[in-house]
Amino acid sequence: MFDLEKEWSISFAGCGFMGIYYVGATSCILERFPRFIQDASKIYGASAGALMATVLTVGIPLEQICVDVLTVAKEARKHILGVFHPTFSLLRVVRDSLLEKLPADAHLRASGKLCVSLTRIADGKNVLVSEFDSREELIQVLMCSCFFPVYCGFIPPSYRGVHYMDGALSNNMPLFEQRSTITMAPFSGESDICPREGTFNFFEVHYGNVSIQVNTGNVHRVCTSFLPPRLEKLAEICHNGYMDALHFLRERDLLGTQHLPPGLVVESCCELVASAQAEESKETLLNGQNPHQEDHRWLDLKVIENLPAGFKRVLCEACRDSHDGGTVLPVKVLTYLLTLLTLPVELTVFLTKR
Repeated sequence: MFDLEKEWSISFAGCGFMGIYYVGATSCILERFPRFIQDASKIYGASAGALMATVLTVGIPLEQICVDVLTVAKEARKHILGVFHPTFSLLRVVRDSLLEKLPADAHLRASGKLCVSLTRIADGKNVLVSEFDSREELIQVLMCSCFFPVYCGFIPPSYRGVHYMDGALSNNMPLFEQRSTITMAPFSGESDICPREGTFNFFEVHYGNVSIQVNTGNVHRVCTSFLPPRLEKLAEICHNGYMDALHFLRERDLLGTQHLPPGLVVESCCELVASAQAEESKETLLNGQNPHQEDHRWLDLKVIENLPAGFKRVLCEACRDSHDGGTVLPVKVLTYLLTLLTLPVELTVFLTKR
């Protein structure tokens, strides 16, 4: 059982586009047991995990972040080369979003509670930053923590005159070794909140202090971190994060006797989108047509059934507006290659256990 009388911290691992897993997980926690995040002494993060930690510390609505992740993924998938297209800059998109959404006093809210992991380029050492003199300095720190060489460009950003790169390269799970730190990662492994494969426990690797099992599920998750899949898949990842966080809360006996709130009543995509476009639906009915006759197959109901109503609407509308068809070329190639590489390992482990 989780001891609420003692001090605790939360640590988010870096994970790229898999960060939408955190959106689902933290939405569950804020809905069911908000004190878990509000009363945390510190919130640590690296790369995309640092962005999520900032959102929670500063108080940006999660639905806005969900929209941002889906929009960036949709934009990247417009190009045949995805995130590697010369006209697309992930770091620039992230910076623009921070400039738009961070309040003027963001650095004051973050100082002392937010802790961002950086990797110093000069010697490869890890640096944890938790004090910020200005809003611009906070943005500089986050840019440094998100800069993955080559993937995000070739010129690293700087903070106080020193060049840094992705914090995940030296410490992807800050303070994971402390028992009072609750760890969260979108890769199946030994983190407190993470996906559970439910089959065999294969070999395990540790990347930047994050435990990652060697299995096909994690192969796809690693690919998704760098190369965004279809929006329907991102919606599923968001829902998985919600359910994994719910499992964590139940396991730690943090739910008590709470019942499902009214917002968790299952609604179809048709109902959600129709409610967001009430005027359009009325006009359609006046013309003698039934809006529910349209075949809404852009998002499976089971993918979002437990999410709060606001997230259902955001995900449904994003998937409805996105008809990008197939997967971009780098995603296909990398997924196939990594799957072929891990199959012999999994087969060996399976036969050994048998």
